Amino acid sequence: MLLKRSLKVKRDIARVIEKKELQLAKLKEHSDKSTVCFELYNKLLIEKAILKQEYVDSKKKSLFSNIRELLPKKEKRICDYFAK
Repeated sequence: MLLKRSLKVKRDIARVIEKKELQLAKLKEHSDKSTVCFELYNKLLIEKAILKQEYVDSKKKSLFSNIRELLPKKEKRICDYFAK
């Protein structure tokens, strides 16, 4: 289930990146004509870069690190420090 979720997230990020690329291609023609289009183009470019970095990070994240996050962590209590 965790693997399916991570694959779905990767696919969703890839789809959004493709949409951003299409929007950038359309705006590139008009970015020279107005400052609003130029600012929007830059904003989309930054959003695309952020999404690409998230995609790369999600690829680097291995299955073991995902499992490690789900396992409960051993909690230390105050009495554990004095139990020598």
